[in-house]
Amino acid sequence: MSATDAIDAICRLKYRYWRACDAKDPKTFRECFIRSGAHIDYGRLGAFDDVEPMARIFEQVARHQVDGQYVIFDMHHGAHPDITPTSDTTATGRWTLSFRQVNLLDRTETLMSGEYDDEYVVEDGEWRMSRCVFTERWALRQRLAEGAEVIPGTFAPTESQR
Repeated sequence: MSATDAIDAICRLKYRYWRACDAKDPKTFRECFIRSGAHIDYGRLGAFDDVEPMARIFEQVARHQVDGQYVIFDMHHGAHPDITPTSDTTATGRWTLSFRQVNLLDRTETLMSGEYDDEYVVEDGEWRMSRCVFTERWALRQRLAEGAEVIPGTFAPTESQR
């Protein structure tokens, strides 16, 4: 695989990861990481030496429902990839994240910006994250305006959720 092909595959991996976060898809979320021993540090959310503890938090938060309706809505927009292949099967990467969350439990909206520092490896012929460290640069949390109505869209199951 050429360096250009590796970079393209890693970009698709990271986009798939963010799409899984927004789609409330824990199976795809897990599949973006190596099977065992991934180092994950999401700051306030915690640091872990494997994907499973983080995946459980993801399921509890992102998939939380009240009266059959989701109450947490996330939007991850990643940009500015800086990916460096370090061998045929390893690479490092940095990304900028713009994040937005609407939380109907506490009626707040959070805007956040931060940086990811990642490491990638090829496992079973696919690029996966082996290290994912997020550093928050700033955040703004505000109450939803009086009378603001959040209209949930459809969260149809993705292929991996079926």
